[in-house]
Amino acid sequence: MKFTDTELEEILYKLVASTRSPRGRFSATASYPKLEKRLKSHTRRLMLIRTFSAAAAVALLCLSTWTAYLYIQPTTIQTISTLAETRTVCLPDGSTVTLNHYSSLSYPEKFKSDKREVELNGEAYFEVSKKKEHPFIVQTETIDVQVLGTHFNVDAYPDNPDVKTTLLSGSVAVSNKSKSVRMILKPNEIAIYNKVEEKLTRKVLANAEDEISWRQGEFIFDDLPLQEIARELSNSFGTTIHIADTTLQNYRITARFRNGEDLETILSVLHNAGYFNYSLNNKQIIITTKPDLK
Repeated sequence: MKFTDTELEEILYKLVASTRSPRGRFSATASYPKLEKRLKSHTRRLMLIRTFSAAAAVALLCLSTWTAYLYIQPTTIQTISTLAETRTVCLPDGSTVTLNHYSSLSYPEKFKSDKREVELNGEAYFEVSKKKEHPFIVQTETIDVQVLGTHFNVDAYPDNPDVKTTLLSGSVAVSNKSKSVRMILKPNEIAIYNKVEEKLTRKVLANAEDEISWRQGEFIFDDLPLQEIARELSNSFGTTIHIADTTLQNYRITARFRNGEDLETILSVLHNAGYFNYSLNNKQIIITTKPDLK
């Protein structure tokens, strides 16, 4: 039979105070040592329980403190940049990102929060590992692209007037920073955000693969305005290209260049095709109108 501390104290008191208890094993003198032994055993058991509880509480507190420390401590940010080359980066979650020329990607050494957030400056192709409970977000200067698991391309060079998001598979949501404009893309669609007008438009592509031809070092110009071609070549080769005659800016060109063609070769081919003249002035390429096009 188990007794509480209070019950044991009361029994002990009655035995000690009793003058009528028979002598022998029921007398106060004989019973006191037995009760004292039981009391000591009970007290030791209580002390062990209390000590274990205190140790468990301390361990739990230490674990909680360490977990909180790991969560709130600053996360190391990695930044990968490219120059005149492309580069593929493997992120902590297993996603892969291929950076185009003169682009940079910043991301944490470990994704700790519910969201997997990276920051892009330039152009990159993403193959995102599917993790529904941890959305993947690409942040640029003007827009955010949120995905769960998909393949897509983001063209966000700082000097370009437009930021383009091309979806190859899966689904992405494109929104401006204030979240006042939002668009969900389907495969073979491109979202174009104009920085000046702050307007987001959608376009269906015949072949979205053309938008990532840069991964194989190719240039595919499908009825593109010369000003857009000049920006693409400028971003890819890190050279300033200036169109001196504004009437040439919207001059549309269709051409395709395979891997390995340098800038001089591309400009020479376009020039020989009768599109424009060009010259190099103070490390800047100047494009002018051919006399027969005026």
